[in-house]
Amino acid sequence: MTSVDLSRTVLRAVRRAVDDGVLRVAVPERVVVTVPGAGGWGDYATNVALQLARPAGQPPLRVAELLRPRLVGLDGIDDVVVTGPGFLNMRLRDSVSADLVADVLRHGSRYGFAPSGAPGGSDGSSQVLLCPGDVRSVVVTDVVARLLRAQGAVVRARCPDGAPGGAWTDALRVDAALFRDDVPAGKSGPEHPVRVRRCSGDPLVLGRDAGRWALLHPAPQDRVRLGGEHLVQRESNPLFRVRYAHARARAVLRGGSDLGLRPLPGDTGAADAELLALLADHPRVLRRAADTRAPDRLTRHLVAVADASLPLLADVLPRGDEKPSAAHRARLALAEAAGAVLAGGLSLLGIDAPDHL
Repeated sequence: MTSVDLSRTVLRAVRRAVDDGVLRVAVPERVVVTVPGAGGWGDYATNVALQLARPAGQPPLRVAELLRPRLVGLDGIDDVVVTGPGFLNMRLRDSVSADLVADVLRHGSRYGFAPSGAPGGSDGSSQVLLCPGDVRSVVVTDVVARLLRAQGAVVRARCPDGAPGGAWTDALRVDAALFRDDVPAGKSGPEHPVRVRRCSGDPLVLGRDAGRWALLHPAPQDRVRLGGEHLVQRESNPLFRVRYAHARARAVLRGGSDLGLRPLPGDTGAADAELLALLADHPRVLRRAADTRAPDRLTRHLVAVADASLPLLADVLPRGDEKPSAAHRARLALAEAAGAVLAGGLSLLGIDAPDHL
């Protein structure tokens, strides 16, 4: 279950309370579901009771208590606890997290992609990206096209200044075919401009992977930094953390194989709730990054997945005389799922995900 799915479930509980006459409010279009904060409990939390309290004319705690019994048992929700001023904290059944990990493993690095053959748009026309010819715009356009294609779209690009070329397009692994057949203006429906702040330096000084990351990680309006911080093998470097987390995931899988330990999705405990929530949110992040033409959303998401993965990866395999258990197999499956998401995300960014680092 993703956070989007759970948001719909919460809305259904609100609708039931309204239908039962215990709440007199307009059902909101959406509610926010997040990982519990400090003092929270369970796998997910929502502030919907605080959101509805004023229009309902009731205290948030009362609204939360009215919604609680209507949430328990819905779509794999095992229990609900009210904390603080009226936050609803939800614990999912173990099978739900196991199903999520199994879903990631089933799709591998293509988890979050649209099903093969999905239509690219309601009118069947190509999406045309209008791209200036500077290096950052071209690399961002290249990744936006990858993201859109992963969602089933047919994508072409048009550069008013002519198709880009030169050593930097090859060195930065830009898909030349995206620009090769220049699209005549107005021939394929509305154009979607890719707007980013231009890069004033030469990203080739960083090499392909670090150069692409330097161009893609900042928000569109932010300045690109091309310093050596993108090359250092330290925790201060977000790209290093992402690739290191992937390499560590591959390493624990190799270690598990040496021990005859097979990944098997199952309950990994509440400590991994943040990582599970991030994995569940990955399809939404890909869709949002594609729709908004903002690859930096994906880069930040990958950093969050890496940071949530690293504590798990240090405690996956049995230690000393400890015998392999179902918990070890479940953690190994979660590690494999995290590695798959990191590999798939880096691939969409055009960046290698090495097994050894």
